[in-house]
Amino acid sequence: MIFVWVVVAAVVVFGVWVRLAPSDPGRWHVMPDRVENRDFDGGVMRVVEAGPEGLARLDAVARGWPRTQALAGSVEEGMVSYVTRSALWGFPDYTTARQAGERLEIDARLRFGRGDMGVNRKRVEAWLEKL
Repeated sequence: MIFVWVVVAAVVVFGVWVRLAPSDPGRWHVMPDRVENRDFDGGVMRVVEAGPEGLARLDAVARGWPRTQALAGSVEEGMVSYVTRSALWGFPDYTTARQAGERLEIDARLRFGRGDMGVNRKRVEAWLEKL
């Protein structure tokens, strides 16, 4: 019986830690030197022609998305990073979007684990559909 309580306590502590883990903008408000259209186990990158107002339109979509908030940056700066938390456990995923001329560059990635089961890809594609 004690083993069960230890496991339950460990799960609760893990859940609280995941939900309350701070998001350091210095680590997550960054863009790789090279952004290209590709999927990977923990996220996705997209480059789309979105016009000069692409970031502003994406920002409006992202800020209206469930469990999503801006982490750092602004449309005026030309780059914004968002944190979106999963509904059940509150796992944070980070999405950074940058205006590069007429192009919009997006890098979405997970923080914990190795794979996201396509969650970042689905979210980014849904955001782009709303543009």
